[in-house]
Amino acid sequence: MAGTAGTPGTPRVLRAMNDRAALDLLLEHGPLSRTRIGKLTGLSKPTASQLLARLEAAGLVLAGGTTEGRPGPGAQLYEVNPAAAYAAGLDVTPDRILAAVADVTGRTVGRHELPTPGRRAAIPVVQQVTDALDGAVKAAGLARDDVRRLVIGTPGAFDPGTGRLRYASHLPGWHSPTLLGELAAALPMPVEYENDVNLAAVAEQRLGAARGHEDFVLLWNQEGLGAALVLGGRLHRGWTGGAGEVGFLPVPGAPLARKVSRTGSGGFQELAGSQALAGLARELGVTSVPSGSYYEVAAALVARAARAADDTDDDNDNDPHRRLLRTYATRLATGLASLVSVLDPELVVLSGTSLTAGGEALRALVQDELEELAASRPRLVVGDVTEHPVLRGALESALATTRDEVFDTSR
Repeated sequence: MAGTAGTPGTPRVLRAMNDRAALDLLLEHGPLSRTRIGKLTGLSKPTASQLLARLEAAGLVLAGGTTEGRPGPGAQLYEVNPAAAYAAGLDVTPDRILAAVADVTGRTVGRHELPTPGRRAAIPVVQQVTDALDGAVKAAGLARDDVRRLVIGTPGAFDPGTGRLRYASHLPGWHSPTLLGELAAALPMPVEYENDVNLAAVAEQRLGAARGHEDFVLLWNQEGLGAALVLGGRLHRGWTGGAGEVGFLPVPGAPLARKVSRTGSGGFQELAGSQALAGLARELGVTSVPSGSYYEVAAALVARAARAADDTDDDNDNDPHRRLLRTYATRLATGLASLVSVLDPELVVLSGTSLTAGGEALRALVQDELEELAASRPRLVVGDVTEHPVLRGALESALATTRDEVFDTSR
């Protein structure tokens, strides 16, 4: 007996599955001809034609140019309609909120940065969020109601039981128990919240060095030191959202920190976090330490040390910059050894400016040290998504759900 509409296996559901497959192919490959779509999906030419007509009528695809370079008339090309939907992401730090809007193809169409230093500290968080979002929406030439979903990335994590932000005492104004309700009331679209390092891992999994990997760790070192854990292809957040808060990890070489929830820091953070690099550099004899925020200074020192390590004309292993890079690598591997011993990941991605600035030179040193300290030996790579990875991950997360909603033609 035939099933009712919407039941798996019915014509409507099968059509929807074919529609989604075609849309995903267009997102991956760009403009495609009807013949090419048919070959990639395994559909007959008449069925592919009906599919494209259906998607065009629904406003999901556009007929664009034609193929060139072949004898005879060019074939019509089809592409996903960028204006079919928009999603937004926010990357929140103590110093600023970075907002962006992307169309359904993933292209960023508007961006806005809202500084939030001391003079703006009294401005309510809800207003900061709406101001940042509105700035990006305006830059995109859109209205706030055009955005279907927003993902906000912050340090720490919102406890699913209490709704309060944990593990981020340094983010002023974000700890009110009523904040999530106030934001939901102020914004016309669904809002999701995610840890910033988790979003960097989303960006690497979708677009960067972790593509195709189901089990990996992303180690982040920038304003703070943290990790994202992807197990079986999915983010592992933990019971309170605190999985990956490795800055609190007790490690050899750092004093045992107690009451870490009050101090906001722990052993691994003190040993290898960005704020430790300037002092370490001075201890090792680096005489010229640049100025700037601690994480800008850390990235500059690591980049300079990596250049010294790459200088094949200088074999002086007593160079203070080289000593800095080796010592930093050992400190990083000390904490990583605990992670990989417990999780046994396939891959470790190094991300955040205090790690990516070291490039291959730092990666190789950490890999060597880790192989001495841990029984499991995952491959280490430097992250590919280096331009605002948290924001990119927020957009990718928002777009994934938005596409599921918009591309569902079975309804």
